[in-house]
Amino acid sequence: MFHPVGHPMERGWVGRVEGDRVVHLAAQTLQSFFTGGGTAREHAQYPLDETVLLAPVLHPPSIRIFDAQGSFAFANPAAIVGPGALVSGPTPRLAALPRVAVVMGPSGEIGGFTVLAEWRASGVEPPKDRDFALGLGPVVVTPDAAGPAIDGFDWPSALALAAAGTALYPGDIVAAPASEPVACDPGDEVVRIEVEGIGALEQRIAT
Repeated sequence: MFHPVGHPMERGWVGRVEGDRVVHLAAQTLQSFFTGGGTAREHAQYPLDETVLLAPVLHPPSIRIFDAQGSFAFANPAAIVGPGALVSGPTPRLAALPRVAVVMGPSGEIGGFTVLAEWRASGVEPPKDRDFALGLGPVVVTPDAAGPAIDGFDWPSALALAAAGTALYPGDIVAAPASEPVACDPGDEVVRIEVEGIGALEQRIAT
């Protein structure tokens, strides 16, 4: 999702990044793009450096976060914040847990992979220590382009567990166990979470 610089939108438009440009696609949301078979009519093209990339799914139907292969917890869909967002926690001492996340496509298939930063507040009792911000984005890459970032986690088994007795819908988020947390000092202004082959998510910390 994106919007042109100078034309801010909360949800933005669906776009496909091609090198140094973004192609605007005729779909209202990424969910509807996946439901439509992953194709859409092309509109205008914009230079990448003249666009603002947004959270790929602003209001996911559900979020499941795995801390181990066979165990997950639900997270707060209202906590999604996109690239460049200002993160404000219940305490000044924050940490970001980098995760690889799936954005579900139709029929229980993987639509693509993105970066998820699960923010946690030190000194706050669970579950409210992780209920205030979930960074997502800036792009969703197709499974064949994600590379080694998705290795080491049994995605088919995880998705089968997530879907057992229920259904996974387009736009649902499923996140793998986190890598090493990125600690943040109160004076830090920008935190960068990068996953090779998927992208880098930068967010700002409220001071």
